[in-house]
Amino acid sequence: MQIVAEMWLILQLTGSGVAVGITSALQFLPLLLFGAWGGLLADRLPKRRLLMVTQALMALPALTLYGLTAAGVVAPWMVYALVFARGTVNSIDNPTRQSFAIEMVGPERVVNAVSLNSVLIHSARILGPAGAGIVIATLGVGPCFLLNAFSFIAMLVALRSMEPSELRPATPASAGGRAVRAALRYVASTPALAIPLGMMAVVGTLGFNFTVILPLLARFSFGGDASTYTALAVAMGAGSVIGALAAGARGRVGPGLLVVSALGFGSAALIAAVAPNLPLEILVLVPLGAASVTFAAGINSSLQLAADPQMRGRVMALFSIVFLGSAPIGAPIAGWLSETFDPRAALVMAGTAGIAAALGARAAFRRVAEDYATIAVPPGASGRPDRSARAHPTTGCPQVPRRSAPHGSPSRGRSIRPRDIGAGAPTGPR
Repeated sequence: MQIVAEMWLILQLTGSGVAVGITSALQFLPLLLFGAWGGLLADRLPKRRLLMVTQALMALPALTLYGLTAAGVVAPWMVYALVFARGTVNSIDNPTRQSFAIEMVGPERVVNAVSLNSVLIHSARILGPAGAGIVIATLGVGPCFLLNAFSFIAMLVALRSMEPSELRPATPASAGGRAVRAALRYVASTPALAIPLGMMAVVGTLGFNFTVILPLLARFSFGGDASTYTALAVAMGAGSVIGALAAGARGRVGPGLLVVSALGFGSAALIAAVAPNLPLEILVLVPLGAASVTFAAGINSSLQLAADPQMRGRVMALFSIVFLGSAPIGAPIAGWLSETFDPRAALVMAGTAGIAAALGARAAFRRVAEDYATIAVPPGASGRPDRSARAHPTTGCPQVPRRSAPHGSPSRGRSIRPRDIGAGAPTGPR
């Protein structure tokens, strides 16, 4: 509801697609600038307490926007400033929430938990735009901000009611001035983290700009109003819920799922770009939403399972950066394409990004498999590779522990069965 109201307000104030893109970029720019340090805070502080602080702070920009719109003095620069303030709090809140999931449910159920969380988020994206459209049409844009501010009370109550003794917190990361650099080196040297993050960097930057594309598509491509925008957002949200439920039922994740979902996302976006009328556009947005959330949830689960517990907050901060923090780059491009050509051009960009990410990741996973094939594997009793090593949670490959890395960095295992890459290790009950 908050994002829909912000985008529609700035569109009313300016009538500019570029301004909509700038607004979208400003809410995610703090993640790009401060997200890594937000993840470091998540690794060092109790996540439940940190979330209680950030959720309380998130209500303040919404209350301020309500006051400004109710008083009739709101200006574009005020919207920009408050969107940036909300994004600054979110640069701490987002990586903390992402890494908190596994502490609540444990690694054996994290795929199911991430999928369930996606169901809740995208259900809200159905109800939120629908509710925002009704409120904007009947009461104006201001009350949307007030309702969103009140919604944080429920989050605070839920966090407060948790039993801390039932959580599974990771050991806090040690203090040090090079903790963020250590996380970057760790990710760069771990293919199970680097490849999914690379995929998300491409798709997140050039593909996940629907907060910009959908309102412009509604207004300029189909000549609609807030209700048209609502219909498009609800259709994509419904598909997202379907995709999240399917991912949760599967209960496992692997490179094959990431590649197929990226390819499905790109293909659906290209089809949406050529949909000739509104009913067909709404129909195509359903599978587009399903593919997008399957891809994002798969990346999220893969990273949480593959990351060392002491690094998880920073790894998930990098996920947040490439997923959301890339919007300051992608959103203005999508806005410019929409204003200069047509919003459909931004959908073409999204589709191309999805297909490119799928093809690039497929080649990268194959290269990793070839590299692992060169590793000498001591035979077991049957003359076959030793199967006693722990399976890698993302690729399904057994791991042989290495010696501890220097400077307190987490140790990593070496995958040694290339034929298992892409099998996907079970992460929940069947």
